[in-house]
Amino acid sequence: MHREALVRLSALLKIMHARHNLRLVTAVLGILIAHTAQVWVFAIAYFLMHHADTWGSLQGNFNGSFLDCVYFSFSTFTTVGYGDIEPVGALRFLTGIEGLTGLVLITWSASFLFMKMQRYWKGS
Repeated sequence: MHREALVRLSALLKIMHARHNLRLVTAVLGILIAHTAQVWVFAIAYFLMHHADTWGSLQGNFNGSFLDCVYFSFSTFTTVGYGDIEPVGALRFLTGIEGLTGLVLITWSASFLFMKMQRYWKGS
């Protein structure tokens, strides 16, 4: 999912006839949209697993709503981990996977932006 987003974003940046600053803003916004979509995929998994009886649950400052799952997913993906919502049972495994995934994808995005900045600022 992330690779596809970066490939399409890179193709879009190549055909854009705009100033370098606008291209970089477009890259940042595209990456934020990609990360948000990835967070929502994990949030759907948390929501479904929480409401199934066999996967464990999310506890703490959590009312079972989908938006609480999105909030928990954002804090896990970014490895902020506020601690107000806590996974119990097998659901803990998914939080570990999401934390590692977030770390790798955020780093990949930072590398992508760095490469684009080098290319566009060299030509300025």
